Amino acid sequence: MLSIYQQQLGADFQKLHPRIQERLAFSSRDHRAFVGEGTMERVWQGPFFTRPFLRLGLARQITFPEAGANVPFRIENYAYIDPLGRETVTWIRRFAFPENTRCFDATMIRSAARGCIVDYLGTHQHIAVDIDLAVTARGGLRLRSGAQRFREGRVAFGLPRLLAALADVEEWYDDEAACYRIRVEVRNPVLGRLFGYSGSFQATWQHLVPDQIPAYALPLRHESRE
Repeated sequence: MLSIYQQQLGADFQKLHPRIQERLAFSSRDHRAFVGEGTMERVWQGPFFTRPFLRLGLARQITFPEAGANVPFRIENYAYIDPLGRETVTWIRRFAFPENTRCFDATMIRSAARGCIVDYLGTHQHIAVDIDLAVTARGGLRLRSGAQRFREGRVAFGLPRLLAALADVEEWYDDEAACYRIRVEVRNPVLGRLFGYSGSFQATWQHLVPDQIPAYALPLRHESRE
């Protein structure tokens, strides 16, 4: 079974660096998980007036107001079939600041109807974001967010672009340093740069069946609306 990233990129998937291909080429049938541990050399936030916005995401593990240097980092990717029958990949990110460990979590599916990857942010999948994938010149994967929708109970609406948090992410493999590298920048058209981080990590693979995925890595609610 092809992963959601192989399905979305098609022939372009082969243009990725071999280690990035390996990282993204597993599905729920492969019974394996990707775990990366490393250091974010820089975790930053925008001007002081962006902090209330960043605090809003704490409860559902989307954003956080801390910043720092050389922050220990862990990322976990698990693949499973969600209760709605969709192939799903988790993105569980942990930043170990001196006083708190902060979370930035999401789950991704491939939507045939929308023709893209859909990224559900946070613990309750209440924000759905269209993701555009592209291969960079160095064989990395670039992810850029597009249209965003709010989903909460019977309430559902598209977020105006002026209220959206637009992410630009690149992950690549550094052959010389033998590690994965990542760069994330999140902006708002009005407030400007909101937050971001950059650093590196090493990878290990775990063998497990979907029933063994830890509970903290799964959303508390699965949203059917894409």
